[in-house]
Amino acid sequence: MSGDYILAIDNGTQSVRALLFDLHGNIVAKAQVQLQAYFSDRAGWAEHDPEDYWQAVCAACQRLWAQSAIASSAVSAVAVTTQRGTVINLDAQGRPLRPAITWLDQRRTDSVPPMSRWWTLAFKLARVDGTINFFRGEAEINWIKAHQPDIWQQTAKFLLLSGYLNYRLCGRYIDSAGSQVAYVPFDYKRLRWAAPGDWKWQALALEPGMLPELAAPGTVIGEIEAAAAAATGLRAGTPLIAAAADKACEVLGAGCLEPHIGCLSYGTTATINTTSAKYLEVTPFVPPYPSAVPGAYSIEVQIFRGYWMVNWFKEQFGQHEKLQAAELGVAAEELFDELVNAVPPGAMGLMLQPYWTPGIKQPGPEAKGAVIGFGDVHTRSHLYRAILEGLAYALREGKERIEKRSGVPLRALRVSGGGSQSDAAMQLTADIFGLPTARPHIYETSALGAAMDAAVGLRLHPDFASAAAGMTRIARVFEPLPQHREIYDALYHRVYRKMYARLKPLYLEIQKITGYPRLDQELEP
Repeated sequence: MSGDYILAIDNGTQSVRALLFDLHGNIVAKAQVQLQAYFSDRAGWAEHDPEDYWQAVCAACQRLWAQSAIASSAVSAVAVTTQRGTVINLDAQGRPLRPAITWLDQRRTDSVPPMSRWWTLAFKLARVDGTINFFRGEAEINWIKAHQPDIWQQTAKFLLLSGYLNYRLCGRYIDSAGSQVAYVPFDYKRLRWAAPGDWKWQALALEPGMLPELAAPGTVIGEIEAAAAAATGLRAGTPLIAAAADKACEVLGAGCLEPHIGCLSYGTTATINTTSAKYLEVTPFVPPYPSAVPGAYSIEVQIFRGYWMVNWFKEQFGQHEKLQAAELGVAAEELFDELVNAVPPGAMGLMLQPYWTPGIKQPGPEAKGAVIGFGDVHTRSHLYRAILEGLAYALREGKERIEKRSGVPLRALRVSGGGSQSDAAMQLTADIFGLPTARPHIYETSALGAAMDAAVGLRLHPDFASAAAGMTRIARVFEPLPQHREIYDALYHRVYRKMYARLKPLYLEIQKITGYPRLDQELEP
């Protein structure tokens, strides 16, 4: 007999987590399995064995039942949320043809399908031909067709990781419209596959039959089949509900359903999102992503490898805090917060621009990371604080772009992801944005958002507003400190906002001299 528990499977970049939620948004059990690191046969590649993803899901579920007193028969539904943009080629028997190409992969190709003269002229007149060409060159399926034609010819299905896990769980080629964040022919405005005459079908080496069926978030898409039940310990026949991609689920799990509430994600990719009922492109021809709420959009600005930089610092310079935390039996975050608090706001003039991985337009593909203002007074504590401040500055810039395009000022922030557990990071975020900044009651908000999709899908909550009211809440609010806000405003307007424009010519010269980043060249096999 099923109960009122919901299993959310969250397949991130570094681990797979299986979490059981009750209908009040509490985690009642959790198991985590670390993923093998992605492998790279060439510079810039990032691939992963699809079977490893599935085995990690199975292991996390089996570990969950072993560690908790809750039986799988008490699970009402299952929902899957995953990292975005990781793609898998399957043959006609549903077997992976090659390693998954993950979202971290940087390969690109100039060998792309031809486009009609009409579309080429239209994009040139609209001055977005560079963006469209970037899209075509980045598309994994175009690279596969150009460099692995045998794989392309055998490809019966081309799935995102979410669609692959749904297939392994229920035996159907079906995915959530809320998970379609990738180089696929998706109509982001209508939240469905692109119409036959859409330019994306010309730009991508894909046939309609290669793609899965799409369902709106909160839709029952299947049942756990017998083989998956045996592998995971789930009850066969348990409903599988469409959720959404991890960032979209984070926004829902943080309770950010109104356009005046900004959701910051302090994860591997740092983002700022708002939920909108209207389709809105913050950057022309760069669409908003699907929300975890059906029919809505997640307006987003990204800082690639955002909180990856924080983890990099901890690995390179934080061994002392890690060892000391283990000896004292405290969380390492507490000691890293001491590093931040040992330095005044503004890090004594040390300023960081967090463009470790560039974007399409803002910043452009030539961008690099930069740290300026070094002096002999600066220590690793200053650098650590400068990293946190630089990420917050970049996200504030994203906030202002969203506000300018939407006409809706943000009045409050909520922060998700592991970085939200740092009090120091939360406080400096409030100070830099000048807004009250809230920490949700759990940081596993992507899994919670998936569970909320499942709860609404089974009518355990009648709608998303009720689910948000019943399953999300605030643990603590950090108010901006006026004296800190004044310092940050001056540094943001008079220094940070000018850094990219001043450094861009130098970034272009670096690219010309060194050939990196390779803006218009293929990463050959």
